[in-house]
Amino acid sequence: DLCPARKMEGLIHFASRNTMNIDGLGERIIEDFYNMGFIKSISDIYLLSNHKEDLIELEGFGEKSVNNLLESIENSKNNSLEKVLFALGIRHVGKKTASILASYYKNMDSLMNASLEDLMNITDIGDKIALSIKEYFNDNIELINNLKSLGINMNYIGKEKKENELVKNKTFVLTGTLEKLTRNEAKDLIEQNGGNVTNSVSKKTDVVVVGLSPGSKYDKAQELGISIWDESEFIKNVGGI
Repeated sequence: DLCPARKMEGLIHFASRNTMNIDGLGERIIEDFYNMGFIKSISDIYLLSNHKEDLIELEGFGEKSVNNLLESIENSKNNSLEKVLFALGIRHVGKKTASILASYYKNMDSLMNASLEDLMNITDIGDKIALSIKEYFNDNIELINNLKSLGINMNYIGKEKKENELVKNKTFVLTGTLEKLTRNEAKDLIEQNGGNVTNSVSKKTDVVVVGLSPGSKYDKAQELGISIWDESEFIKNVGGI
């Protein structure tokens, strides 16, 4: 079993800004809570609300700061998978590797069920990292299950939504064949930028994105005087590739 100092280090890493970003759970507070027995493992962070009354009584705390801390813990449950993977402190899995794994496997279960060979086949994941991942999950299945049952998101949410005024709250229709993007990639880019995609052109359509040999949707867009973007204009406007 890990010594207290190592355990505390792991807890501090888990809550830090680059990982789960739990505001109010800094180094000193984690050490205090650890020594008082409130937090002994990562799962205990998500059970702190059970000790709310005791925490409010602590010197230097009070209801407002405890409420803020508990809210920050609650919010951290919505982090994307790469944050969780980085936060767990798996040996050799830094921020970049966590992102590669999350975007490749999309959810924790797929990653946990991946064979050593599967892992080694991913670009930038060598034997050392693959072994370390398998060992970690073999030893920590209970922790992962606890975190799942406490409501921690275990899925890859993808890139943060960007606010893009050219796309935000606008309705798009795609027609024709795009050369650089697949239909799904174009759709994802629109959604990440806060727009939405429908299948048919109507007066409510804001923009029609036109690829090669577009069909009747293109004619209808012209007829209704709707903005028409070709692929390069689309890529420029959504900040794609």
